[in-house]
Amino acid sequence: MRLARPDDLVAVVALTADAYAPYTPIFGGPPIPVTEDYAPRIERSEVWLLEEGSELAGLIVLERHPDHAMIFSVAVASAFQGRKLGIKLLDFADEQARSWGVQEVRLYTNSRMERNIALYAAYGYRETGRRANPYRPGWTLVDMVKPVGKAA
Repeated sequence: MRLARPDDLVAVVALTADAYAPYTPIFGGPPIPVTEDYAPRIERSEVWLLEEGSELAGLIVLERHPDHAMIFSVAVASAFQGRKLGIKLLDFADEQARSWGVQEVRLYTNSRMERNIALYAAYGYRETGRRANPYRPGWTLVDMVKPVGKAA
């Protein structure tokens, strides 16, 4: 794992678009991470890259807050899916949160991403509520939280 650099921006955008592509037809539009401007997130050291050999296999966007870490996006390139790299990225989020001295990791996801919700629940996240997406009318967000260090 390494922090993304400004020269990684094009690769970050491409990997995110690839990873979230299956959801665009389900949602009737691109998921929020696909439309995000990653340059400021890279500048704030929020984007971490997972490389397999010389290839970019996945990434996690992790925000540091005073009392928690917030996962904005977990993305694994389609060519690398099915290799448990998403779990590796979630493990990294736990490690970072622990190193930051916060007690929990939070995330939110679209209610239609049922497979992801099930994966997060199996990993130890619990749902804390659902709310309307303020940027996409008709979309519902699912908020989830996991205490740092809780085993799946």
